[in-house]
Amino acid sequence: MRTQSSDFSQGKVSSLILSLGLPLMLAELVNVLYNIVDRVYIGHIAGTGTTALTGLGVCFPLITLIGAFSNLFSTGGATLSTIARGEGNDEKAARIMETSFTALLITGAVLTFLLYITAPVTLRWLGGDDETMPAALGYFRIYVVGTIPVLISLGMNPFITSQGFPGVGMTTVIIGAALNIVLDPVLIFGLGMGIRGAALATILSQIVSALWVVRFLRSKKPPVRLRRLAIDHTQLGGILKLGVTGFTFKVTNSVTQAAVNIMLKQWGGELSTLYIGAMSLINSLREIMSLPINGVAAAGQSVMSFNYGAKKYSRVSDSIRFILLCGLGINTIMWAAVMIIPAPFFRLFTSDKQLVDVTVDCARIYFGAFPFMSLQLTGQSTFVALNYPKHALFFSMLRKIVLVVPLTLLLPALGFGVHGVFRAEFISQIVGATACFTTMYLVVWRRMKQG
Repeated sequence: MRTQSSDFSQGKVSSLILSLGLPLMLAELVNVLYNIVDRVYIGHIAGTGTTALTGLGVCFPLITLIGAFSNLFSTGGATLSTIARGEGNDEKAARIMETSFTALLITGAVLTFLLYITAPVTLRWLGGDDETMPAALGYFRIYVVGTIPVLISLGMNPFITSQGFPGVGMTTVIIGAALNIVLDPVLIFGLGMGIRGAALATILSQIVSALWVVRFLRSKKPPVRLRRLAIDHTQLGGILKLGVTGFTFKVTNSVTQAAVNIMLKQWGGELSTLYIGAMSLINSLREIMSLPINGVAAAGQSVMSFNYGAKKYSRVSDSIRFILLCGLGINTIMWAAVMIIPAPFFRLFTSDKQLVDVTVDCARIYFGAFPFMSLQLTGQSTFVALNYPKHALFFSMLRKIVLVVPLTLLLPALGFGVHGVFRAEFISQIVGATACFTTMYLVVWRRMKQG
């Protein structure tokens, strides 16, 4: 039997999205604050802070890659499970969730082995040099040991939120982030572990979050429970087909980060370490700026999927409109803040004036078209929520692989120098986001408006 909190076909759409989205935003806020604190601690390690931040930046593509595999099963799994609940088929929803969980465990084990043994070669290829490799390798080899709990906490939490328990999903993130904030100074400074202590704090925190997620999903509270380890091959194909969208989105981020690091190292000259560090700080700020609309979009996705399964198309249309308007408003405010007063944001992470100056200069280019990202996110979220995997995959590939990576490789050589690396993001935001949203309107939204 459905509880009122898990039935998204009733009540005002905007209120439903906010009731789900606000806890998600709060959870992400805590998570972002943890990331800020984590990098603040790393940036202030005596004598090696800037090098440690750059070493962390070298690790970003691989960390993003691990997150991509959580999306491979959670994006498709949570969406299809929610659609099944909307159809009134809770048994099918449970099989989808169990398949996703089991696949995450298997994938995590394989990734742990492969990434651990290849880390020295891969990190050097991603921009590590003799100065930054000790920090990068020290961090990543500890982080990768915790791949399984990272995948479980990231990959299974959407199954909690999509069943109408945003508070529990929020707690998952808060537990991990709060524990991490407590452990960071103890391990980094108290035990003198430096950047390796930051990695260990992250892994210990993710283990606790993963246990929390599994405990809740196996309890009697959610309408759809995690009962056993099992892979339903009749559902796996659908999960992967839709999940490859979220996976590709993260993988393309990883590929982009790799290309950026390589080009910054090539075109940055004597300041290449500073430019890689600047990109690390810009990525940190982007997490903060993306936080509110990501929470709204994730909540809206659950509401859209449920009502699409229930054939209540006007409510799907209302959800799309609400996500779009929220995104445009929030992203424009964030953009204005970065354009006008960027320096204070970056001083949170480091006291290195030269690094801050370089970062401010590059950030104004990188975030120049940030409001357009609300169009991209609205289009992508709608395609995923309504099970349009081909469209979602295409526009994920378009912005990152077709636009950002080639532009990152070409613009520096066309006279833009190292700033061309940052300008590639600016151009892709305008072109890719506009194409994604326009197609979503023509293919989906216009039809949903007609009921």
